[in-house]
Amino acid sequence: MSARAFRVTAPGRVNLIGEHTDYNDGFVLPMAIQQAIVLDVTPAADRRAVFRSAQSEGEVVIHLDTPQQPGRQDWGRYVAGVMAGYQRLGWEIPGFTASISGNLPEGAGLSSSAALEVAVATAVEHLCGRALPPMEKALLCQQAEHAFAGVPCGMMDQGAVTLCQEGKALLLDCRSRAVRQVAMTAPEISILVVNSGVKHALADGEYAKRRAQCESAAQLLGVKSLRDVALADLKPPELAEVEFRRARHVVTENARVHAFVEALESGNWKAAGALMRASHVSLRDDFEVSCPELDLLVELASLIPGVHGCRMTGGGFGGCVVALVDSAAAAKVEAELVLRYRQASGLNPTSFLTRAAPGVSVTP
Repeated sequence: MSARAFRVTAPGRVNLIGEHTDYNDGFVLPMAIQQAIVLDVTPAADRRAVFRSAQSEGEVVIHLDTPQQPGRQDWGRYVAGVMAGYQRLGWEIPGFTASISGNLPEGAGLSSSAALEVAVATAVEHLCGRALPPMEKALLCQQAEHAFAGVPCGMMDQGAVTLCQEGKALLLDCRSRAVRQVAMTAPEISILVVNSGVKHALADGEYAKRRAQCESAAQLLGVKSLRDVALADLKPPELAEVEFRRARHVVTENARVHAFVEALESGNWKAAGALMRASHVSLRDDFEVSCPELDLLVELASLIPGVHGCRMTGGGFGGCVVALVDSAAAAKVEAELVLRYRQASGLNPTSFLTRAAPGVSVTP
């Protein structure tokens, strides 16, 4: 049990490919980014956990002798959900204060909520001197998001923040929960992330609607999930048109994940870029989770030399795009894409180049 102050660093993630496949028992390929949430934790003598955020007003107070229940409407719902998970396990959590800071933007599709959840979970484990297996911790945090934030997310975000390794992307099978680390260390390639400046809110119903449509399609096709469907199995007469398109995205996106890993491991950047572009088209047309600003960014990126491929990343309806670019041209590509987007949209985007960062960590 920790009696000293310590720091937890939990990165955001960018999903290279495999979007809206995680809750369909499919495959995803996220990587942790260098932008992160930081928790500075100090043990306290009382029976409270007090959280203060540099980005949000007010403080969140958790009374550790009171079982936490859903219902909060502020950012404390993520914290309360995680604390509730460890309370259900019967853990005796000591009092502490936590100051939250960092440079991971909220509402950008970079998993700021998952980073906060995993950071809090890791702080609790360090304070208690015990730990769940990493995948179980990720699943506890996923359940917190379901029950306390009202977002029926898959396991990708919490899994990436927990399990990613430096210099690697995480190939995650969301059914078996098997993971494989895929090298992302080729010096000639860089990852560029551009925030459209449009903020999304996944709890407003569209995310849940897509999940329900996928589950309905699987039921009509007589399978447990769309993971079990081949492209040849999709016949429009059996499915309503919207369910057919949702299912087609999931089936083709799962195939793209495997092809993208193969392209990465063979250094075929042209093929990897083509798969990213195809992923975006599928998300735009079949899954309908893009928006005009994201489409504009992807279109502009396709016109700039040095860009192999670009796609929306995250839940959609705003947020970020991710691009695979030549390292030698990366800074020029970043400046050019931001300038062209600003001129065309009137919005002021933010952007950054990132390498594959490690998952959550604790330091004194």
